[in-house]
Amino acid sequence: MTQLTLFHTAEAHRATFDTLTARIAPDARLTHVVRPDWLARAQGGIDDDLRTEITKTIEAVPGCLCTCTTIGTVAGAAGAVRIDWPMMQAAARSGGVVLLVFCLESTRIPSSDLLEEAFGQEGRPPRYHTLALQDLWPMYTAGDKDRFAQAIGSRIDSELALLPDIACVVLAQASMADAAGFSRAGVPVLSSPELALKAALGLKAC
Repeated sequence: MTQLTLFHTAEAHRATFDTLTARIAPDARLTHVVRPDWLARAQGGIDDDLRTEITKTIEAVPGCLCTCTTIGTVAGAAGAVRIDWPMMQAAARSGGVVLLVFCLESTRIPSSDLLEEAFGQEGRPPRYHTLALQDLWPMYTAGDKDRFAQAIGSRIDSELALLPDIACVVLAQASMADAAGFSRAGVPVLSSPELALKAALGLKAC
């Protein structure tokens, strides 16, 4: 039986990954650690105290996945699988320009840096646009997840009408995953949870 510890900064991700695991790896055993305080403290930047706390916590747990993009750089350095890395790799392999979409400003730099790293791994120069949707985040924090996902999908479609060269869309945060079902984009809309879970469990992505 495969065991995996998941570090979340939002309680909602527990159900997301339990549902995914039941579908793609029913024999896997998940342990969830939910730390919303880490995200709250990281909004203004990750200071030395928070970096040390995250690092020590993750280093003490073999086999873990960090589902928060904002703290992903620190978590990855400590040995966790970063939720967005498999997705960024897939985006870099798309063969064209990527649209990187995010709803938290604290996500912009770690997501952009990771996407650029993925492009570099493919031996390609970074080619991407960003779409910032911070005004939609209050819908998520208020628990209005359907309206949040629908709004993201609509904004993506509007942006793509202005950017005909886009080869794929990246939903930078796990909380945005449901938006893929509300976009009418004629290109792949990549979200991180399933790709990351398969990578962490050593399963092949379809």
